[in-house]
Amino acid sequence: PAPGDFSGEGSQGLPDPSPKPKQLPELIRMKRDGGRLSEADIRSFVAAVVNGSAQGAQIGAMLMAIRLRGMDLQETSVLTQALAQSGQQLEWPEAWRQQLVDKHSTGGVGDKVSLVLAPALAACGCKVPMISGRGLGHTGGTLDKLESIPGFNVIQSPEQMQVLLEQAGCCIVGQSEQLVPADGILYAARDVTATVDSLPLITASILSKKLVEGLSALVVDVKFGGAAVFPNQEQARELAKTLVSGVASPWATVLPNPVPPSSARSPSLLHGSPTCCDFRGPGWPGLTSPLGGPQRRALQEALVLSDRAPFAAPSPFAELVLPPQQ
Repeated sequence: PAPGDFSGEGSQGLPDPSPKPKQLPELIRMKRDGGRLSEADIRSFVAAVVNGSAQGAQIGAMLMAIRLRGMDLQETSVLTQALAQSGQQLEWPEAWRQQLVDKHSTGGVGDKVSLVLAPALAACGCKVPMISGRGLGHTGGTLDKLESIPGFNVIQSPEQMQVLLEQAGCCIVGQSEQLVPADGILYAARDVTATVDSLPLITASILSKKLVEGLSALVVDVKFGGAAVFPNQEQARELAKTLVSGVASPWATVLPNPVPPSSARSPSLLHGSPTCCDFRGPGWPGLTSPLGGPQRRALQEALVLSDRAPFAAPSPFAELVLPPQQ
C-alpha cells in the first residue's frame, strides 16, 4: 500500500485508543473474585480515595477484598508508590543526605521506643523526619501518645518539618493533606473495617511513609505476640520478608521477642537485611540494657552514617542507642 495507507492493516494499523479507566465497583469486583489489579487500576483507586470520589463503603469494600484475597509483590509495590505519590515528597539539604534515618514499628501495647529513639538519634547527629501512625485496633499509636501532651501538634508542613530538623534534629508527625494523604484515609478506614492485619496494606502503609521521607537508612520493628497485630512469629516473619523484598537501600527489619498483653517492655532489636534473621534470646528488660555483639553490629550497619565515625559526637544519649558491651 502507499505510504500512509493503513487500510486493511487491522490490529497492525493505528493503535487503539487507551482503554477507559475501570469504575470502582468493577475494581472491587475484580479483587473480590481473586483477580489481579493492574498499575492503572491501583492508581485509579488511590486517586479516587484522595479526590473524594470514592465513597466510604467503596473504600471499605476494597480494603476487605484486599484483606481476603491478598496482593502479589508487584501489586503491593504499585500500591506503595501510589500512596507515597499522593502527596508531597520531602526534600532536604544535600548536606543531610547520609544523616536521614528512621525507625518504624508495626505497633503493640506499651510500644514507646520511638519516643526515646528519635531524640537519641538526633543527639547522635542524625536527622529523623518520622512520619508515624495512630493506634490501629488494640495497639497503641505514637501520635496518640504525643497528643496526650497538651498543646503538642502532630500535623506539620514540610517546611515546618525542616525547621524542626534544623533546630532539634528530629520530629514525629502524622499524615496530612500534604504528606501521604491517601495513606491517612486508608489508615483510618482499616481501623474500623477489620482489615488492620492485611500484609499488603501494612506493607504499603509503612513503606509509603518512609519513601516520602527520603531516608538513607531505616529499621522496621515487626512485633508479634498477644499485644501485637500478629500473634505469632511466623506471621511477623512473613511481613518482615515482604517489607524488605525489592528494597534496594540500607533498610532493615527487626523481629522482636513476643510482646505479652499489657507489656510495657521494649523488645530486643534484631536485624535482617536483605533477609530476616532471628537472634534468639531473653530480650531487653529495659532500653538501657547492654546489647550483644550481633545486635550492636546490626544497628551499626543499619543506622550509623557511612562517612563518619560511629556516634563520634559525645552524647549521653549514645548510651541508650548502643550501650557499651560488658
